[in-house]
Amino acid sequence: MEIGSVIVAIGQVVDVIGVLAIIVGVIYAVVDAGLRGLRRQRPIYTRFRRVLGRAILLGLEFLVAADIIRTVAVTPTLQSVAVLGGIVLIRTFLSWVLQLEISGRWPWQKSTEPTTESAPGTG
Repeated sequence: MEIGSVIVAIGQVVDVIGVLAIIVGVIYAVVDAGLRGLRRQRPIYTRFRRVLGRAILLGLEFLVAADIIRTVAVTPTLQSVAVLGGIVLIRTFLSWVLQLEISGRWPWQKSTEPTTESAPGTG
């Protein structure tokens, strides 16, 4: 078996993992929202958006990794690298916007919530 075909197969497996991450995340978000609604637990909508957004972000990361594997390792032409760059830019922008929707801040902004490492009395 040629190394190029192995790399293409690995890229396809990573693609499938990315799609499955999104599908499982959507199913989990819907079931979680349904159960929270039946139990009258709040918040439903904001939690649904956060869970769904995280699933999409995870899936996008896998899909970008698959594109990188296939493009750079198999067909490293200038045109394929340019197309990959465009895809990565679009998906990165989508990831940033989703992160903004989930957390209310851009990925490079510091969190206003205290972490366990910086909380008083944990040092």
